[in-house]
Amino acid sequence: MQTPIPTLFMRGGTSRGPFFLESDLPADTAERDRVLLAIMGSPDPRQIDGLGGAHPLTSKVGIVRRSTVPGVDLDFLFAQLQPNKEVVDTTPNCGNMLAAVVPFALERGIARPQGETTTLRVLTLNTDMQCDITVQTPGGQVSYEGEARIDGVPGTSAPIKINFLDTEGSVCSSLLPTGKVRDTIDGVEVTCIDNGMPLVLLRADAVGRSGYESVADLNGDTELKARIERLRIACGHAMGLGDVTSKNYPKMTLIATPREGGSLATRSFIPHVCHDAIGVLAAVTVGTACVLPDSVADGIAIVPDGAVKAISVEHPTGEFSVELELDPLDSSKVVRAALLRTARLIMRGEVMVPAAVWQQP
Repeated sequence: MQTPIPTLFMRGGTSRGPFFLESDLPADTAERDRVLLAIMGSPDPRQIDGLGGAHPLTSKVGIVRRSTVPGVDLDFLFAQLQPNKEVVDTTPNCGNMLAAVVPFALERGIARPQGETTTLRVLTLNTDMQCDITVQTPGGQVSYEGEARIDGVPGTSAPIKINFLDTEGSVCSSLLPTGKVRDTIDGVEVTCIDNGMPLVLLRADAVGRSGYESVADLNGDTELKARIERLRIACGHAMGLGDVTSKNYPKMTLIATPREGGSLATRSFIPHVCHDAIGVLAAVTVGTACVLPDSVADGIAIVPDGAVKAISVEHPTGEFSVELELDPLDSSKVVRAALLRTARLIMRGEVMVPAAVWQQP
């Protein structure tokens, strides 16, 4: 007999995957990871024997529980899997999957609606980051219908507002883990930065590209990907992350002058595949680089005036807007980051795990 595990299959932002209550999974981490690999069908490029979608953006898992931390409602653990690797990485954040946490908790009854809208504080266990997430709950039910639109997702949905409280140095030791806003590493000028996601920004023309190439062209550019990977490994050491060869971070982001009315054009690698869009926390981190004097974005990013700045990050399938509030006493310091996402419950039921992988006691 196979082992059934209750799950909700959800889209969060431009990602999707199964969500679980922590209590429904094995308590032992190694056993839990074997179960997650079986659920997603990894390692296999097509993930044909599991729920994975044969792409890093659709090889994600959310694990949720009630929080025991004072002032926090929910704890969220994000797990990144890869189609063709036997790895479960719970080190980085995922701001897209984060958008589905509160709807999941309300659907599963571990949180209660508060009225027309519900705001819950969520602690992301991966990096000890807190945020307030507001969802629409008219009549005491999660609403997925609305007029909010995000690039990379067809149609419209109910808005979900995420207000990040403490993103600086989420994985690294600080916002600028090398101690500089600009470094020359492996012959390339880069900005190594972590405001929610460890990221390396470099101008596309520094590696002989325009920054406007299609995702397909960049994914087929083996010379560029090998060059970027060498740079990523070198930057990982410089950022105090050690050997990042088998890690999903830092993400590598090519930048160029905006050409669609935004603040900056980007092509983001996650880390070996070019993203069709850009991750939530990667967008926050890119936006932060845009407001830092002398970063590699300085001089090509278009940044509005004022202490509260709307930064529009262009990506291959549209744009991602981030609202950044600067410290009035230090205009290079971001004190708040907020953004809009959407989510949808796609399926509820049980996922079946072979008994050889896990037999519930």
